[in-house]
Amino acid sequence: MKRRFESSPAAAEPAPGSRYDVGDLLGLGSHSVRKNYYPELQERIDQLETEKNRYKWLFENALHGIFQGDLKGGFLALNPAMASICGDASPAELMARVRRLREQLFYTIGEFDQLRQELLDHGQVMARESRLRRADGQAVAVSITLLRRPDLGAEVVEAFVLDVTDRVQARRKLEQLNADLERRVDERTEALQNANVGLRYQIEQRERVEQELVVAVDAAKEANRSKDKYLAAASHDLLQPLNAARLLVSTLQDSPLPAREGQLVDRIHRALEGAEDLLADLLDISKLDQQAMEPDLVHVDVGDLVHSLGEEFEPVARNAGLGFRVRRRPVVARTDPRMLTRILRNLLSNAFRYTREGQVLMAMRARTGRLDLEVWDTGVGIAEDQLQEIFAEFRQLIPRGGGGKQGVGLGLAIVDRMARILGCQVAVTSRPGRGSRFRLSLPLAQDRPQLAPAPAVSAVDVAAATLAGVRVLVIDNEPDILVSMHSLLQRWGCEVLVASGREEALESCAVGPVPDVILADFHLDDNQTGCEAVYAVRRRLQQDLPAAIITADRSDSCRRLLQAQYLPVLNKPVKPNRLRALLTSLVSERPQPPTADSANR
Repeated sequence: MKRRFESSPAAAEPAPGSRYDVGDLLGLGSHSVRKNYYPELQERIDQLETEKNRYKWLFENALHGIFQGDLKGGFLALNPAMASICGDASPAELMARVRRLREQLFYTIGEFDQLRQELLDHGQVMARESRLRRADGQAVAVSITLLRRPDLGAEVVEAFVLDVTDRVQARRKLEQLNADLERRVDERTEALQNANVGLRYQIEQRERVEQELVVAVDAAKEANRSKDKYLAAASHDLLQPLNAARLLVSTLQDSPLPAREGQLVDRIHRALEGAEDLLADLLDISKLDQQAMEPDLVHVDVGDLVHSLGEEFEPVARNAGLGFRVRRRPVVARTDPRMLTRILRNLLSNAFRYTREGQVLMAMRARTGRLDLEVWDTGVGIAEDQLQEIFAEFRQLIPRGGGGKQGVGLGLAIVDRMARILGCQVAVTSRPGRGSRFRLSLPLAQDRPQLAPAPAVSAVDVAAATLAGVRVLVIDNEPDILVSMHSLLQRWGCEVLVASGREEALESCAVGPVPDVILADFHLDDNQTGCEAVYAVRRRLQQDLPAAIITADRSDSCRRLLQAQYLPVLNKPVKPNRLRALLTSLVSERPQPPTADSANR
C-alpha cells in the first residue's frame, strides 16, 4: 500500500510553468507529506468501512421492512424483514416474485396509485396504512413510509414498512366491542322504551288498543298480499331466462360436440335444473305458508300415476347405478293429482339423492279405507331423535356426502304441508346406515268409480315419433325464448314460424304456410294472452288447429283459467322431453287431409 503513494524524485518538484497534479492539490505532493497523511487516510477509510458494516447490519437485521424500488418497475434492494412481511423465504425470492410493484406487491392497484400520486406531489408519504400482497395471495396490513429519491431516478423511492396486522386486528376488535356495546345500550334503551310504551298502553282505553290491533292485522295482510304479488312477478321474470337457457342447452346436448364441451353442457344442464327446482320449492313453500294453494279434488287412478313416476325416475336410477322397482295396482282415490305427484316426486328425489348403493322401491299397499304409498331406500338413514326435524324448512340433517347433489331443505317441508292439505298422513322410519321408509296414507274414494283408461304416450313412443316436417307456430314476447325455441324445434326437424304477439301471428299465417301446431306463451305484450292469439289464428284460418299454452305463471288462478279453456299447459322452464311429448300428442290430434280413397267414397 505504501508504494502506491511513492513517486520518483523527478516528480517531487514540478517543472516551472507546469500544472499541479491531484496529489499536490490534496497536499500529497511530496513523499514526506504523503507519508505523514497516510495513517489518517487509512484510519478514515477504516471508519467508513466500520460505518458501512454497521448500516449493513442494521439494514439486514432491522425489524422493519426496508426496500428501495422503482415505482415503474420492481425492487432495487430489500432486507430480510421485508421478505418476511410478504411471506417469502428470502429477499431474493421476493425480488424474483415481484417484478412490478404496482400489480404484484400492492393488494389493490387503487391504493398504489393513490400513494404514488401523493409521493409525486409532496416527495414523501409518512406512516400510511396500506395492504401488501403476500406470497400466498392474502393481504397483509402494513404501515408504510415512502421517500422519493429523484437523485437515483425519476420514480425511485425508499420505503420503511411495518407489519401492523396486530394493530389492525386490535382496532377491529375494539370497533366490534364498541359496536356491541352500542347495540346492547340500544337494546336496553329499546327494552326500557317498550316497557314504558307498555305501561302507557295499559292506561289507554281498550277501544284504542283494539283499533290499533285491527290496523296492524290489516297491514300484515296487505304485506302478505304484496309479498305474494312480488313472488309471482319475480317467479315469472326468473323463469323466463331459465326457460330460454334450458332450451338452448338442450339444443347443444342434441348437437355433436367434443367430449369436453359435452361435459360442460351437461354441467350447465344440471345447474339449470338445480336453479329451477330451488325456485319451484320457494314458490310452493310461499303459497303453502299463505294458504294460497287449494286442491283440485278429482278421482285419480293412483296406479297410473305411480307408473308414470316410475318411468320418470328410471333414467335417474340407471345413471346412479341403483336398482329401482315399482309395485303398483289399479286403485282409485279422490285427490289432487298434481299435489300427490309432487309429494311422491320429492320422496323419490330424496331417496335417490341419499342412496349411494343398493336400490329404491316405490310400493302401493291397500288397507281398510286407505292406500299406503311407500318409498324405501338403502341410503344413509336418519337418527331416531331427528326424524321429526327433517320436515322443518331449510333443515338438512342427513350428512353431506351422503350421495348425490345436496338440496336446500325444502322438499320434505313441502311434502308435509301438501299432505296435510290432502288429508294424508306422512310417517317415516329409518335406521342409520341401513336406509329409510317414508309412508303416505291416502284416504280411498268411497264410491270407487271406474275410470276409463286414458291413452298415454310412452317414453319409447315419444323417442320413436318423428316431428320432421311439422310446422310449429311459436308465439312469445321474449326474443330470447323465440330464438331458443326455434333452435330446439329446428333440431327436431320442425319447420318453425315465430311471432311476438297476436298481430304478427296473423300476418305470418297470411303470407306463409298454415301451421300444424301452435305453442303460445300465456302473458303477451299489451295485456294480450296466448289464448286470445290461438283463437285469433283459428278464426283466421277457419281451422281448429291443435294448440298448447306455455307459461311461467304457476298461480292457481292461471291454472284454473287455462283448464276452462281446454288448452294443454306446459310450465316454464320447459323440459325438452315433456315438450317433445306434448308436440307428439298435438300432432296426433291435428286433422288429416282427405285421401283419394275417402274422396272416392
